[in-house]
Amino acid sequence: MDSLLMQILPFSLPAIPAVLPYISSGLSKIMATLLEKALSQYFRFCDMSPCTIDLDGHTTMHFWTTNHQQFDKPNLVLVHGYGGHSRWQFFRMVRPLSRSFNLYIPDLVFFGKSNTHRSDRSDVFQARSVGEGLKRLGVGIFSVVGISYGGWVAYRMAEMYREEVEKVVIVSCGICYEEHQKIEHLRKLGRNPMDVLLPQTPDELRFLINLGFYNCDPLKWVPDFFLGVLINNMCKGRRKEKLELIEHLLAKKSEPNLSILFQETLLIWGDQDNIFPLFLAHQLQRHLGPKSKLEIIKDTGHAVNMESPGPLKDLIKSFVLGCSKYDACIN
Repeated sequence: MDSLLMQILPFSLPAIPAVLPYISSGLSKIMATLLEKALSQYFRFCDMSPCTIDLDGHTTMHFWTTNHQQFDKPNLVLVHGYGGHSRWQFFRMVRPLSRSFNLYIPDLVFFGKSNTHRSDRSDVFQARSVGEGLKRLGVGIFSVVGISYGGWVAYRMAEMYREEVEKVVIVSCGICYEEHQKIEHLRKLGRNPMDVLLPQTPDELRFLINLGFYNCDPLKWVPDFFLGVLINNMCKGRRKEKLELIEHLLAKKSEPNLSILFQETLLIWGDQDNIFPLFLAHQLQRHLGPKSKLEIIKDTGHAVNMESPGPLKDLIKSFVLGCSKYDACIN
C-alpha cells in the first residue's frame, strides 16, 4: 500500500494547486449560505419576519418587519448604509430595539433581495422605494434612522413624507458636504472610492474595515479565506448597479438649497470618524438649526452601529421615545 501511494503521489502533487480553487470556492459558498441562514434565524428569534413587496412591476423591496405590531409601541424604520444588506448592519441592534419599537428594516435597492429594472440610481429613488413599501405594509406614522448612505435616504424620506415621518436620526452621513471638502477628502483617501466601498480582495476589505473602525481591528485574526467569503456575500452581487449608486453620489454637486427638515432630528457621530469627519456633523447641525441636536460617541469611528451599538441604541431610544438617555438603558 505504501509503495503504491509513493508511486501515485508524484503524479498527484502537481494537480493540487489546480484543485484547491474549486475546493475553496465550494467551501466559500457553503460558509456564505450558513452565515445568511444564521442571520435570518437570529432575526426570526427577535420576532421579525421577511417579506418582499412588488411596488410597480419594476421594483421589488425586501423588508424585515415585526411579527405582531403593538399599538403601544412606535414604528421605527432602520435604513442601512453601503456595507452589505440590512441583517449584516443591524444584527447587533435589532434585539434591544425590538423590545421598544415595531421595527421595519428594508434592504435598499440592489442590496439583499431588493431590486429594480429602472435606471434611476438616486437617493431620492431609494427613499421613494422605501416609503412606498412602508405604505404597502400599512405603516402610518414612523420615525426613521439612517446610517451613512442610509442617512441620505432617511433625509429624503423626511422631505418627501413630511406627514408620516415623525422624527429623524442620521448617523455618520456626509449629506452636507461642500464641493471643495468632498474633493479634498477624496484626495486624502488616496484610493479609488469604488475600490474602497466595494472591495474585491482581502487587502481591500481590511483597508475598508480599518478606515471604518477606530477602537479595534475586527479582522485582525481572520484568515483571507474567510474574508473572501464575506466579500462574496456582501460585495459581489449586483456590483455594477452598486457602483452606479456610488457614481451618482460622487457626481452629485453640493446642495446650497438643501431643505431644512421640518422634523426634530438627532445627529449621531463617532468622534474618530475617518469617512465622514466630525466637522460634517457640526456643519449639518448648523444647517438644520434649533430642531436638531448632535450626540458624539467617544472613541468610535464611522461604523457606529458595529463599534458602539449600545450607546447608539440608547441614544435612538431616548430621542424617539422622549425619555432620558439614562432611562433608555432600563429596557
